Amino acid sequence: MPRTQSASTAPVFRVVVVDDDFRVAALHRAVVEHVSGFEVVAEAHSGAEALQLVHDVEPDLVLLDLYLPDIPGLEVLRRLTGSADDTVDVIVITAARDAASVQEAVRRGALYYLVKPFSSHVLMERLTMYASMKQRIEALAEADQEEVDTIYSILRTGGSRQLPKGHSPQTLGLIVETLRSAGEALTAEEVASRAGVSRPTAHRYLSHLARIGRIRLEFRYGSGRPEHLYEWPS
Repeated sequence: MPRTQSASTAPVFRVVVVDDDFRVAALHRAVVEHVSGFEVVAEAHSGAEALQLVHDVEPDLVLLDLYLPDIPGLEVLRRLTGSADDTVDVIVITAARDAASVQEAVRRGALYYLVKPFSSHVLMERLTMYASMKQRIEALAEADQEEVDTIYSILRTGGSRQLPKGHSPQTLGLIVETLRSAGEALTAEEVASRAGVSRPTAHRYLSHLARIGRIRLEFRYGSGRPEHLYEWPS
């Protein structure tokens, strides 16, 4: 269960970053802490350190490299996810591209397998989709098959299976993160300014998110045409 901020109802996901390279770990930390609702509570640079830290700080999510100096990353993954008492989620982040590693990671419970190198926006998008998946699960009272299929597809597809032609998962993640971190309803122009995209681009993605029920669409009435306001649901 995600921890919550005292001043907000938004969940805070506690993250442990595991990478044998101190510089890479620091880069991943910076990306994670740029995403609203996430905080890095520890860094580990070996398998033994990772297992101990996860035991001590009880994070929600581990970003796990497979190339570690002492214990193979896949073995660390097995230990993290192999017990019924363990509730931590794991996203594998690695340069290992062989099919055997991917297959083994999936078999041992990794939520996602992210291959290095990648841009910061790719990791930000996956974290945003992870938060969306967890929030959707928490909000469920009872799930039908369609809802279960949607939940399972969110992180692995980034919602791209539902995207119209010409829309990219990376831009979708940027728009979602902009709206999530705002904490208030925004116009398409305000989203565009904060996200660094054009207003028509922001409007296309916001309209898509509103159509599929991911965000709230409200109207502000004045002397002219009503203004569209978009808000991430709390």
